[in-house]
This record gives sequence, structure tokens and C-alpha cells, in this order.
Amino acid sequence: MKCFRQMLMVGLGLLVVLCGLTGCKQETDLSAKQEAPPAAKEVAKDPLAAWQPSFDPKGADYTYILSNVDHPAIEGIAVGYHIRDKVWKRSGGRLYVDFRPMAQLGGEKDVIKKLKLGAVQGMLCSSVAAVNVADKLGVVNLPFVVDSFEKLETFRNTPALFDDFRDAAAGQGILAVDFTGYGTYGWATKEPVRTLEEARRVNFRVAQAPVNIDSYKAWDLKFTVMPWPDVPQALQTGVVTGLDHTPIVCSITKKFNFANNFTRLDYAQGLYIHLLNKRWLEGLPDDLQAILLQAIKEESAKARALTRDQQEQELVAAQNRGVQVFQLAPADRQQLIKLSQPVYDSWAQKIGQDYLTRVRDALGTD
Repeated sequence: MKCFRQMLMVGLGLLVVLCGLTGCKQETDLSAKQEAPPAAKEVAKDPLAAWQPSFDPKGADYTYILSNVDHPAIEGIAVGYHIRDKVWKRSGGRLYVDFRPMAQLGGEKDVIKKLKLGAVQGMLCSSVAAVNVADKLGVVNLPFVVDSFEKLETFRNTPALFDDFRDAAAGQGILAVDFTGYGTYGWATKEPVRTLEEARRVNFRVAQAPVNIDSYKAWDLKFTVMPWPDVPQALQTGVVTGLDHTPIVCSITKKFNFANNFTRLDYAQGLYIHLLNKRWLEGLPDDLQAILLQAIKEESAKARALTRDQQEQELVAAQNRGVQVFQLAPADRQQLIKLSQPVYDSWAQKIGQDYLTRVRDALGTD
């Protein structure tokens, strides 16, 4: 019996040693599999590492904090970094544009509050959210008004139109000094949509924005108002079967993985409106005011041109991945314009009938 106990103890000891060795090997193998290359680890730590400034901003006399919720892979967002670099160079390092994309400072509604208080000095605000700042800013969201890149440039470069837009929220201490974009709105859908009749079978996700909601009501299309973070799961589960957005955003954010058809409706331009705290701007020395506003103007114009190219590039890339692209039938587009009349009527009271008439007359309709 004593001999048996000794043999049992020796056997158990060997088993513990073997298990320990095996466990160590498994842990080593797992660590090896999980170990990321240095470059990958760098990206994981900071997705904006490639956008860091090539200069030390600590010596700046003034700092302009500029916020946005999206990623600089979109040309209309990357503009923030281009403005930063140009202002730094032209000001001789006196003014630093501290650009904070990817919702680093919070969601748009929160940042709008901070902007009014001056805690944030500027933001690239989506056009669907900007209407919460001033009704007149909603003119660019109205269906089939500023619905092409050409009309957008005419609107921006016609002082009789743009000046009223710029000053729409001046009474709240905010100026809309310029804008960039993220493309023209259409429909990403699970099933192909070539006609208005086919569109009526789709449940579209629509942004939490009053102009968009009014448009879909007027068009008599089924829609669900939904926060952006909920969209992927809603598309996957069929809660919604279509998405009202632009091809740039649908492609870059991989929404085409869940809705692999796109109908080019082109009813409005998606914009990032550059809102700026008026009191802060007026507190800058005159030369720095001029440098900042000129840099914003120049880089915004460049970004709008790049956005036009990016939209076509993303559509081609999407088609190469199997996404089908359609154009809504012209007769159906005209029908949607006709159905939009109640939207024009109701928003004319908020925007101002005279201003809306001037915009529509200057830009024309299809």
C-alpha cells in the first residue's frame, strides 16, 4: 500500500508538470497569434495617427477648436486638417486650428450647445442637424432645390443667396462661414429600386431631421426615423430595408454590405456647414481673422471639388464589389418634385418666402 501511494504521488507530480508545460505552450501560442504588427498596434491606439501635425502647436497665441462627428476619410471632413496646416503656415504659428473629428467632443446637438457658449469655437455641422441652429439653414436640405454640385457652387458663389445663409444664425452668435459636402442623397436598398412604385415597398431609414421627415411624408413613402448608430443592425434584421443617404457615406461606412443596391435620386446635397462662434472670431486680431476666413474659403472650395470626384470613385468601387446602381426614372423624379410642394409651402414660412423664391429662381428646377 505504501509503495502504491508513492507511485501515485509520483504520477500526479508528473501530470502537474506536463499540464504546466502544455499550458505555457498554449499561452505562448495564443500570445503569438494575438501579437499585432507595430503599425497595426499604432493604428489601433490612434486611428488619426496619420493626421497628426508636422509642427508643435504649443507656441500658438490663439487656438481654434473645430469639431466634427465623422471620419477624415471623407474629403469634406479632411478639410479640417488642410485648414489647420494652411492657417498655421500663414499665421506664422500664431493661430492653431485644433481639429477634432470622430465625435471626440460629443454628438452634434451637444457640440452646438458648446459652440453657442464658446467652449468650442467651430464645427463642421451636418446639414441635417444645422436646421436645429436656424431654420434658414434648412434651405439646402429641401428636396430638388440645391440638388447638384453645379447648383451648390452657384449657391455658394452668389452673394445675394449665400450672405443670407451665412448670417442665418448671427443673432445666436454663430456664423455659417462656408461648407463642404459628403455627396448627393439617394437610396441604398436591399432590393433594386428603379421606379417610385418599387420605392413604395421599402421602409427607409431617415435622419432625425425635420426637413427629411417632411419630405418623406409628402412623398408618401414608408420611413423610420432612427439614430445613425442603430442603422447597421436595423438593415441586417430587416427593421428597415433602405437607407436615405449618399454613396460616399454608404460606401465608406460599409452600409452597402447590408443594402447592395443604390438608386441615384440626387434630391439634395449632403453638407458639412462650417459654423463659427462670432464673438470668438471678432476677438481675434484683424489679420488672423482674415487668414482664418480665407483659408476656410479656399480649402472648402477644394474639398467640394474633391467630394464630386470621391462620389464617382466610391460608386465605381461599390459596383466592383457587386453593388447595383440605378437611376430613378425621369417621370418618377418629376412626380417627387410635384409631391414636394407642401414641403416648400411649409418651410417657406420658416425660411422666408422671399428668400426661398430667390434661391429657387436663381438655381432653377429640373
